[in-house]
Amino acid sequence: MNSRHIVITGSTRGIGLGLARAFLAMGHFVSVSGRHRESVNAVAWRLQQEFGPEKVSGFVVDVTTPRSIDQLWLKASLWKPVDIWINNAGIGQSDELFHHIHPQEISEVVQTNLLGVMNGTRVAYLHMKQQGHGAIYNMEGFGSDGRMMPGMTLYGTTKRAVRYFTRSFAKGIEEKKVLLGTLSPGMVVTDLLFDSVKKNPEGHQQSIRIFNILADRVETVAPFLAEEILKNQKNDAKIAWLTTWKIILRFFLSIFHKRTVILDNDLNS
Repeated sequence: MNSRHIVITGSTRGIGLGLARAFLAMGHFVSVSGRHRESVNAVAWRLQQEFGPEKVSGFVVDVTTPRSIDQLWLKASLWKPVDIWINNAGIGQSDELFHHIHPQEISEVVQTNLLGVMNGTRVAYLHMKQQGHGAIYNMEGFGSDGRMMPGMTLYGTTKRAVRYFTRSFAKGIEEKKVLLGTLSPGMVVTDLLFDSVKKNPEGHQQSIRIFNILADRVETVAPFLAEEILKNQKNDAKIAWLTTWKIILRFFLSIFHKRTVILDNDLNS
């Protein structure tokens, strides 16, 4: 197996960290990154202890700034040539209707979730085009498929835009050896999901029921996505864990068997 170097933005926790661990477990090299030096260093150190210091590097990046992303590429590529770049960095929104959200928060979510993906895709593509190979993947989320829900308008809008941007960019790629696609993890048990439940657990009983039918743990989803990324050779690919048929099957099986993904101690921690 040829070991590859994967750069993942927003990989100090959640699905980003899960992907880092999955790639490392398969023997690849990973550059983790995040906004805060302390968390980047702590995560990189833990992964180095588990998988070896030669397998992991950590870098600070602000995805809203093209110059910062360019520095991430340069530093990571000096360590190892970059084969795969994953734009995973993203933030959630307040559990509010759009007109109640402060303009500063609107700007932060759009800049991170949308402009961050645009910046990362552009920088990675230009470098990969020059080196003659590579693959870029952008993380989808709630709203990518057009679904709507009160309290998710801002976040969902950015994720819907990510899908359009990625597919449109992919169709115009000139260097055929560079691939661009999306990752759709479905409902994953992360801090973002817990935060929405903890804010109002009594009012979220219906949401908790749905989560226990459709959601999965990071350690279940991340290895699947990592394996599919490594296998993919198609431009404009959509790598999805929670497919439509899987959703239908899970709702059908929920009549006979209760899945418990969110545990009581998860909500009390």
